[in-house]
Amino acid sequence: MSYKIQNLVASSNLETTLDLYNLAAAIPDVEYEPEQFPGAIFKLKEPKVTLLLFKNGKLIISGASNEDDIVAGIKKATKLINEIQKEVKIKKSINYNILNLVATSNLNKPVDLFQAAVTLDDIEYEPEQFPGAIIRIHNPKITILLFKNGKMICAGAKSEADIKKSITVVKKLLKDNNSEGEEKLSFKPEKKTIVKKSAKKK
Repeated sequence: MSYKIQNLVASSNLETTLDLYNLAAAIPDVEYEPEQFPGAIFKLKEPKVTLLLFKNGKLIISGASNEDDIVAGIKKATKLINEIQKEVKIKKSINYNILNLVATSNLNKPVDLFQAAVTLDDIEYEPEQFPGAIIRIHNPKITILLFKNGKMICAGAKSEADIKKSITVVKKLLKDNNSEGEEKLSFKPEKKTIVKKSAKKK
C-alpha cells in the first residue's frame, strides 16, 4: 500500500549563539518578534520549508515532504546565516532528529467504523464529534485517523519505516467481507469482543 508524506518536522542544532535581531534585519525572509515568540521564523521558498531559529542555535524545521528537503533546507539556511554570522559553520553532513512525520494513505475500500469500535481495543469512534475513528498503535507509537471511505492519516511517526509498519498493522486487522452485495473492509478482533459505551444485548 502506498502512502504520501504530508509533513515532516525535525530538529537540528547550529551549535553557536544566533543574533536573531541582526538576522531579521539582514535577511528578508526572516521574521523576529520576541514579544510574540522567542524564535525567529525563516521561510524558504525552495525547498518550501519553515525554520524556527532560536538564540541558542537550535532550530526546528517543518513543512518538508521528505528527508531530502530537511537536509536541503538546513543547508540553505545555514549558508544564508553564515553570510551574516561567520561563526555559523557550513557543514557537509547535516545531523537532525525527526520529531513528527504525518502521512496519508488509502485502503481504497469502505470501512465499517461502528464494527471496528465494538470489536477492537485502542480505537475510539464518536461520529457526533469527529467523522473518523482514532486508532492508537503502540509499536510503533503512532495515531491513525481512519475514515469510512478508507482514507487514513498517520501521525506521530519518527521515520518512514514507522509509517510502513503502522499501515501493515492496520492491514492485518482488516478482512474482506461482503455486506448486501457491497464489498467492505471490517476489523478482525484479536481479543474477545468488547462492546464499548453500551452494554451488549443478550
